[in-house]
Amino acid sequence: MKALLQEVFNMRIGFIGLGIMGKPMAANLLNAGYDLIVFDVNERATEEVKDLGASTGVHAAHVAKESDVIFTMLPKGEHVKSVLFGENGIIEGAVAGTTVVDMSSISPVDTRAFADQLEDKGLSLIDAPVSGGEPRAIDGTLSFMVGGRKEKFEEVKPLLEVMGENIVLVGEVGSGTTAKLANQVMVNVNIAAMSEAFTLAAKSGIDLEKMYEAVRGGLAGSAVLDAKTPLVLERNFKAGGRIDINAKDLTNVIGTAEELELDLPLSQQVLHMFERLIEEGKAGDDHAGLIQYYEKQFQTNGTL
Repeated sequence: MKALLQEVFNMRIGFIGLGIMGKPMAANLLNAGYDLIVFDVNERATEEVKDLGASTGVHAAHVAKESDVIFTMLPKGEHVKSVLFGENGIIEGAVAGTTVVDMSSISPVDTRAFADQLEDKGLSLIDAPVSGGEPRAIDGTLSFMVGGRKEKFEEVKPLLEVMGENIVLVGEVGSGTTAKLANQVMVNVNIAAMSEAFTLAAKSGIDLEKMYEAVRGGLAGSAVLDAKTPLVLERNFKAGGRIDINAKDLTNVIGTAEELELDLPLSQQVLHMFERLIEEGKAGDDHAGLIQYYEKQFQTNGTL
């Protein structure tokens, strides 16, 4: 084990994507003593991580050339594709044997296609999307749902353990992104159910905070309820998990379901709610802001 940890510390690590989640994740790797080379199109984010001790690349290919393991944490599949295969992409700089750990939430179809393309160049892909939002990214307590070859998973697991505490190899490449889609169904449908419950309680005139305290210890209690209730009560919709990003995830859910000939009516309905909120300029709100969909309906119907 000591030899393995020493080998991990000797790895050259790249990190591409320094947004809401990526920046604190990269910071945790730096705080644990790892050397990082980072890149993001947002120069301010790059400079902030540089101030923590990282070196910076001029583009993804530069990061890849200097790295044995490259983490990517990007908003959408199109961004992952561009970083991997676009101009100055990872594939232009990485040498055979390099491992790419994509922590983005994308379609498993895209993940498997990307893995095949990288494999042709002697590179390995592990899909390791996360759950937990910004607070757990900061604390280093994220959950990782991982797909890939077991030997590659074992190589990068010590790095994942710096950023998370629940790390599960679900299966082959694409299994992690599939598990993340299932996770997003449960999270976002749960938020919708919570919003309906709060709307019912509010219209009945009871104290919402007391209602929350009454139900959180029973079967209705959940991590979602505990994380999102304070945001609803405080009207604080500063994003930890953006509405547009979660709408993207549910779009991938529906696309995957169609390939499997499944009908997912709850996911369809929540996606519709998100799309309505995006049309109203709330794309950047936290998904706890879904309750605004219900509030808008009541205002329209004249019931407030």
